[in-house]
Amino acid sequence: MGVGVMVVTRPFEVGVVVRDVRVMERFYCDVIGCRVEHRSRVPESIGGPAGLGGELVVVWLRVPSGGCVKLILPRSDQGAVPVSPPVEPLSTGRPGLSYLTFHVDDLDPVVAALSAAGARPLSDPVVVLARGRRISFWADPEGNAVELVDARGSDPAPGHSN
Repeated sequence: MGVGVMVVTRPFEVGVVVRDVRVMERFYCDVIGCRVEHRSRVPESIGGPAGLGGELVVVWLRVPSGGCVKLILPRSDQGAVPVSPPVEPLSTGRPGLSYLTFHVDDLDPVVAALSAAGARPLSDPVVVLARGRRISFWADPEGNAVELVDARGSDPAPGHSN
């Protein structure tokens, strides 16, 4: 290993700024299978310089396969800071974060639960076969793009759709 090569010491984390932390927590826990690991308030002395406006409410959600999704709710003395709604739909061709990917062992029950949880499909058909995997793109309840990948590809279990 050469000089200046970074060694990652923990699983990857991603922060998602949200308008309604309760709705988003339910979505990522109930549908994706994350679990709440920690809740805290982050002071303005950290949230401000990070470009997030001030004090933050942060909920750390552990992804079943490792890693963490941090739901970030900006706050002020007057309560929650308004967060602008995303443009419809988020374009994967734009610079910056495009979508979160979750690898699942069975795509079908997740897809069945997504609409009831306030998500909407971003493609038609909802599930496509790509590079030997079944893939489905959805917008979470606040419009963030989520990719679900089922490595079973074109060989789903009996009784499952493709």
